[in-house]
Amino acid sequence: MIWFLRIAFALILASMLAVTTWASFDTPIWAIPPEVTTHPWFIASLFDAYFGFLTFYVWVAYREATHLRRALWLVAILLLGNIAMAVYALIHLFKLPAEAGVEELLVGRKAGA
Repeated sequence: MIWFLRIAFALILASMLAVTTWASFDTPIWAIPPEVTTHPWFIASLFDAYFGFLTFYVWVAYREATHLRRALWLVAILLLGNIAMAVYALIHLFKLPAEAGVEELLVGRKAGA
């Protein structure tokens, strides 16, 4: 299962980097037309994305032992979204042995770490 998750999060990271790079070269984020940014579905999608980021962050805050690391990951997740989330997951997935279970990934906080 750990190998599957490593591949899945690597694909997510690669896809997000590719689509973000493509979109950035096509249109800078500050040049998005007001018709798009004020559209109700655009706003609903942003709410959905950021509540998803915050939900993931709850797991990050549980796993991280220091306030500084929690704060840095919160900023990274809020600024980079799924890119930061995939990096975080990959860091912890590659620390686990391939035969580890998902439980070890999910509750892997070490005392004093």
